[in-house]
Amino acid sequence: MRHLLATLILVAATSGFAASIPDRPEKLKHAPLNYAPPNAADYRVQLKSGPIAYIVPNRELPLVSVSILVRTGDYVVPAGKEGLAGFVGSLLATSGSAKRSADQIEERMAFLAAQLGSSAGDTQGSVGLNLLSKDLTEGLAVLREVLTEPAFQEDKLELLRQQSLQAMKQRNDNSSSIETRERRNLAYGEKFWSNRGSTEASLKSITQADLKKFHQDWFHPGNFVIAVSGDVDRVAMVAALEKLCADWPFAGMAPPPVPTDKQFAKPGLYIVNKDVNQGRVSVLLPGIKRDDPDVYAVEVMNDILGGGGFTSRIVNRVRSDEGLAYSAGSGFPEGLYYPLSFVAAFQSKSATVAFATSIVIEEIKKISTALVSAEELETAKKSIIETFPRGFATKGQVASALAQEEYTGRYVSNPDYYKNYRAKIAAVTAADVQRVAKRFFTLDKLVILVVGQKAEILKGHPNHPMKIVGLVSGPLVDVPLRDPLTLKPIQK
Repeated sequence: MRHLLATLILVAATSGFAASIPDRPEKLKHAPLNYAPPNAADYRVQLKSGPIAYIVPNRELPLVSVSILVRTGDYVVPAGKEGLAGFVGSLLATSGSAKRSADQIEERMAFLAAQLGSSAGDTQGSVGLNLLSKDLTEGLAVLREVLTEPAFQEDKLELLRQQSLQAMKQRNDNSSSIETRERRNLAYGEKFWSNRGSTEASLKSITQADLKKFHQDWFHPGNFVIAVSGDVDRVAMVAALEKLCADWPFAGMAPPPVPTDKQFAKPGLYIVNKDVNQGRVSVLLPGIKRDDPDVYAVEVMNDILGGGGFTSRIVNRVRSDEGLAYSAGSGFPEGLYYPLSFVAAFQSKSATVAFATSIVIEEIKKISTALVSAEELETAKKSIIETFPRGFATKGQVASALAQEEYTGRYVSNPDYYKNYRAKIAAVTAADVQRVAKRFFTLDKLVILVVGQKAEILKGHPNHPMKIVGLVSGPLVDVPLRDPLTLKPIQK
């Protein structure tokens, strides 16, 4: 009898539950998202030795992660030494110290199941340590060794040089790398500092003395921002970081401002003739800086246009409706030091490159001339707002995000950025979307870059009469391939 009664109760309960399930996914109702982003002031510490540190304890696992952001990068590399910052970044943690050889450090880190690494890019260097919390004291001692007295062993330097030269020879093997290189040249100018790529001559000129000078110029506590997460006590960790950065053996320098003298290309169709199965297309326009008040509306606009995956217009038109490309979309990144560039990109068969490009331009025009639908606007804003907490899903992400805000200066200039971000996105209207599209999508400045079979691409498709040369106001410009070792144009 008890079993029968329990069965009847279960049936009644599940029947009521089933009746409450909507017949369509869009009819599902959810409670409003209740999430507060981390408050930087709760984790921020001004060390007596100079750096700002963000310490985010997490006692779930006996692990600690220490990341040091360094104010350096390619922009401080002297002309003729292109690749120097990357070499220092690669070798700092892997080429030994004054006390231990590279092999000794590697073996000790392996014994501790620890990871020690370093890198340097355009405008930022980093040194990181991940290990068990019980080994933190020893790990920090090794970290100080490589930070204050790296050996830059000649054998490690020569190995990296040979590996880099071998990789350099393959620069033209992949149309993707050609597209990336020429897109940067068009967006910022061939002579812009970030486009001064390394060459065979510049890599061969780098010496151990160059590495040591670059290191002593920039790798010092005055240029550090530190992020720590994991199984640590805040007070003890502050003391450990003070010890790490105390009594630095050299003074170093403050970095100069990042150069901003970029130059966007003249409007036109730029073609790199490359015998590949599919043409790679980039549609470029001048972009936006991070401190521009329109960044929120631009983010929503780009999500609707091509940044929102299968809900965005370019993806639906080029990929889903016409089947012209496997991947398509757009990006509208915000520049920190100077405006970056808008790009819509895809790959398509040579014969359909012109047709697919015309669709992309049509969608750019459409979002500038007509209001987006209420559904599109709501979908984009919800997507951005509801995925926002993912950036803080772990304590490591929290420490990293807050340290980046410190490094880039937004903690000082706009300390409530994360707090206000979702409200700014929610306030974007359809009129705002159209307004920023009109502001930035000035088609008389349009640049189209194509990497592929020139003759077939210009021929077009018999079912689609438009020609790619008619899609842009400027002329057709042949962009020659570059010698992979010198980056100079290869003369036919």
